[in-house]
Amino acid sequence: MSATATLTNREYPSMYSSISSLTSTQHQAPSVPRIYKQASQLFLTRRIPEALEVLEAIIEPPPHEPDSETKSTAPVASASKNARCKVWGLYVSILNEVVELGAEEGKKAFGGSRWKELVNKTRDGSVWEDVVKSGYNGSEGSVDAEVVAILATLLLAHAPSQRPTQQRLETYLAVTGQPNLDVASHIAQSQRTKNTTHSFHASGTSTPRDLNQRLKILEIYTLYVLPRNQEWDYARQFIQMSEVLDEDRKEAFLQALQALQEEPKHEAQREEALKRQRQEQLDNARRRDEEERRIAEKTKETERRERESSISSRQSERSQSRIPPSTRPNTKAVSEPRPTPLNVKPSTQPAKRPKPPPPGFYKRATFLVFAVQQNLLRMGRSVWRHPFALMRMVFFVFAIVIALARRDVRERVERALKNSWEKVRRTIGMGVKVSYI
Repeated sequence: MSATATLTNREYPSMYSSISSLTSTQHQAPSVPRIYKQASQLFLTRRIPEALEVLEAIIEPPPHEPDSETKSTAPVASASKNARCKVWGLYVSILNEVVELGAEEGKKAFGGSRWKELVNKTRDGSVWEDVVKSGYNGSEGSVDAEVVAILATLLLAHAPSQRPTQQRLETYLAVTGQPNLDVASHIAQSQRTKNTTHSFHASGTSTPRDLNQRLKILEIYTLYVLPRNQEWDYARQFIQMSEVLDEDRKEAFLQALQALQEEPKHEAQREEALKRQRQEQLDNARRRDEEERRIAEKTKETERRERESSISSRQSERSQSRIPPSTRPNTKAVSEPRPTPLNVKPSTQPAKRPKPPPPGFYKRATFLVFAVQQNLLRMGRSVWRHPFALMRMVFFVFAIVIALARRDVRERVERALKNSWEKVRRTIGMGVKVSYI
């Protein structure tokens, strides 16, 4: 029996090594949810270095022992599918945040070399290789579709070239589009998921959720990655030849691809229109400036001529004022008409108009009544337009009447009037005396 077991171990070394490695790491799987929760809380509180350090405990394999023949795997590899997707989603979010921190804040938080290492891993696409090796034992076809979509989105946002992303997605689509014949990987996968199966159909989908994730990956590949690499024709052919997409989805994908291809042309047309509009605005502004400058020059020229004419007129007046009266021309003799002889009758004499008779008493009374009526109408309109003025006047009169109703006020006013009249009388008397003297 022992010989048979030894022979079996020699014939299928990869199968038993996978089973033994999974058995040795199954006790670490329950710690994955706890560490994920701790790391997510640190990430939400913006403590990114601590979150990455905590999360690396489950996404990186433990140190390899020299006497061990089996290859150690990361604890996340033995977790459930849902836990794996959450862990790798948090890891990708942390890397995205590290890149968006910038050089100054990133180096301050992680250190110069560590920050550059994380940024280079994100931009050159090596993070994809790390995820496949650490979480899926180097098997491209075993990577969860949700994780593939997250990684592709990260590379689309930060990778300068999308050629590595295209190669990764093509490899994943090719591997998952074929049945998996590796018996050891099937056994290892069944041991990891404990009672769930992880098999693929010919199109790489087995459940509605897998179908949705597959459609999402196809959308990223055909509508984002291939257009970034300027492979429009290949994207159309891929959509038309896809077995996963039905006719409606194919039509929608093709329309979206056509819109994406025409968008630069529309953008160029919009930029051209904006450029023309700006040029027209500049031309209009230049014309307005020229017109204002022309008007200003014309105004200055007119003012200059007026000043010159006024100066010349003043100079001529001064020169005439300096000429002695004897040398001045006799303007009176020129201006005064010569007396006509008595026997010569004027040619035409204007007819004298008869003076109108003076108005009588009736007309004067009518005019007086009309004037009084007009004054009353004007007063009425003024009161109608400004009623508060009338109210102020009424209140003022009413206040005076109330004040004069008091005896002490009347006596004070009477004394003031008597004193004023006495001063006036004295002043008049003194003036009479002075004029008499």
